[in-house]
Amino acid sequence: MSKSSTMFLKFVLIVLALAVLAICVFALPALWRGVADDEVFGGWVRGIIIGMYVSGIPFYYALYQSFKLLNLIDRNNAFSDQAVKALRMIKFSALAVSAVYTATMPFFFLIGEYDDAPGVIVIGMTVIFASFVVAVFAYVLQKLLRNAIDIKIENDLTV
Repeated sequence: MSKSSTMFLKFVLIVLALAVLAICVFALPALWRGVADDEVFGGWVRGIIIGMYVSGIPFYYALYQSFKLLNLIDRNNAFSDQAVKALRMIKFSALAVSAVYTATMPFFFLIGEYDDAPGVIVIGMTVIFASFVVAVFAYVLQKLLRNAIDIKIENDLTV
């Protein structure tokens, strides 16, 4: 992979980080204030907002690990234990995001049932499914990279 393609991926990571930061700084506080007077939805929506803030921690950690992985690729050090560790941390971060949104699913369910809007439940399930897919993909890449490193080590020892 050339430096230009990793530069594009780094740019995408920065755009993702800024977009989520903008949501956390502007949209979520406005939503929090918007449901302040609502006795029915207020607590449920606030539970989801708290879950969104909590899920930001593993999300940003996964972005950091992704940035580290791209730097390893730039230095032609992609087949290393550091890359395997970065993929493992990305996997755990994605599983943590999935777990946080699984914990907030009762709030999605209550809002969907009360407002007769099953689409709200689908939104929550989509986030859980998407982060779980990222975790599975990171796991598969981690295993493939580990096998490639083992083959490389075995070939280096062969005379």
